[in-house]
Amino acid sequence: MFLQKDTTTKMTIDFCEKYDMLPKSGIVLCAVSGGKDSMCLLEMLRGLAPVYGFELCCAHFNHKLRGKESDRDSAFVEAYCKERDIPCYVGSDDVSAYAEENGLGIEEAARTLRYAFLEKTADEIGALCIATAHTAPDNAETLLLNLVRGSGLKGLCGIPPVRGKIIRPLLQTTGEEVLKYLEEKGIPHVEDSTNETDDYTRNRLRHRVVPELRSLNEGLRKMLSALSSCFVRTRNISRHLLRIL
Repeated sequence: MFLQKDTTTKMTIDFCEKYDMLPKSGIVLCAVSGGKDSMCLLEMLRGLAPVYGFELCCAHFNHKLRGKESDRDSAFVEAYCKERDIPCYVGSDDVSAYAEENGLGIEEAARTLRYAFLEKTADEIGALCIATAHTAPDNAETLLLNLVRGSGLKGLCGIPPVRGKIIRPLLQTTGEEVLKYLEEKGIPHVEDSTNETDDYTRNRLRHRVVPELRSLNEGLRKMLSALSSCFVRTRNISRHLLRIL
């Protein structure tokens, strides 16, 4: 592969190769909110597209939860893609109304509508996979949330690197590595003001619980990542044993 590789890109390529994420042709649809993680993923895939041979497309979903700020994010993503000739597909829905109508929390309703849009778009354009920008901190938080909620083995496995059409190339990448990549490449991003509030469960975990746990163990995220991998291996062994018994 003739590509100038920084450390983060090399690590991502190795991770993608391990799970056979990226196709050698066809379309990869990248989910982009405009935030730092998704902008990192978009630019990384833009560099890898000619190396692997796939076409990169972008998908942005406006949840209509933050008024003008949500519209700003949509405009930012559309303009960024237009300047770089990246096909961009934008969808929107009233998440609050959907949550009320279906008796769901805002986070669950947003996720349901977002993934429905991504999958519909992927089907319409014939995308082979949908890349989302989940990172190592997201995986650690998911494991902790599932643990607190009394999840079984499946939940303790965390976020899977591949699930059907969904691929997660940045799942082993830290927040610090994302920021370093953006700074080195001069890649802009937008900030979601709700990330600084404690209105949502994940935010409370991120702002209150994780810092306390990290004060006890600075290597918390690496430890949780290793623990998640251990649970995945345990689940795979259990499935194998059930098949042969």
